Amino acid sequence: MTSSAIRLEHVDKRFGSVHAVRDISFDVPQGTLLGFLGPNGAGKSTTIRMIMSIIYPDHGSISVLGGSALSAKNSIGYLPEERGLYRKMRVGEFLRYIGRLKGLSQHDARAAATKWLARMELDAVERKRCEELSKGMQQKIQFIASIIHDPDLLIFDEPFSGLDPVNAELMNSIIREMHAQGRTVIFSTHVMHQAEQLCERIMLIDRGQLILDDTMSGIHETFDPRTIEVEPSNGSSLPGDIEGIVGRTSSGDRGWELQLADEADPHRVMNQIVQACPVRSIRLRRPSLDDVFVMLVRDRVHETGQTNMIPEGAS
Repeated sequence: MTSSAIRLEHVDKRFGSVHAVRDISFDVPQGTLLGFLGPNGAGKSTTIRMIMSIIYPDHGSISVLGGSALSAKNSIGYLPEERGLYRKMRVGEFLRYIGRLKGLSQHDARAAATKWLARMELDAVERKRCEELSKGMQQKIQFIASIIHDPDLLIFDEPFSGLDPVNAELMNSIIREMHAQGRTVIFSTHVMHQAEQLCERIMLIDRGQLILDDTMSGIHETFDPRTIEVEPSNGSSLPGDIEGIVGRTSSGDRGWELQLADEADPHRVMNQIVQACPVRSIRLRRPSLDDVFVMLVRDRVHETGQTNMIPEGAS
């Protein structure tokens, strides 16, 4: 039986009148690659800070690698949302120092720093001061600092912030490799398509409450496609009175995205479109995580009438 890397039971946290985290419970088995997602101010970073014992819950219990994050600190790699480099230190010196703090010998810290600088395409900056680096380079250095000691559990809070697409993909590939080696990886982001491409399991949090916890395959099975993408051919126009369609938006050169009514049969609507006009292409679009989140939040607002978000300072 797989043991838990992280377990939360009925965790609750308030900041004055702000209820930042509301009775959250979940279990993360070792070896999981988990996306912990939600909009800014939803409670993601507050939850991660409690997992890391930076702050403590008002109620509930948290277990990390069978104890607390403090007792397992050398087995955890943590990249916080608030970045922090020793700006006057040279890059190589900074990474070796972090490696030593995390229990590496002087030799191993030097070797790890050299290896990861090469892997992150930063060999040329080893002698530069941290303050001389671009924002993207600083982000990559802080990522190295979080993994330099080869930890079993990796927790990244907005790891792709400040990275261009090329460097984001480089970091993506490293995270995949580390997960393939058996490590547990959790990362928090409000950019859901990044998690959709990377993760095997997704948690969505909204206004301090966990509203979805499932595998990507489970999410695809649960949420039926409700958008049809169609491109008429030969300059044909799309009929305006298609039964079962409640909205349409242009998707580029003569293409359309059609939103299905909740009760509509997608295949029947598609047959109706094909019979009404010649089409170059037509397909059902699988809902993205953004689509799923909007659906879930819309339903919650309809049920509760709540539209307020947690203030940015208590994210």
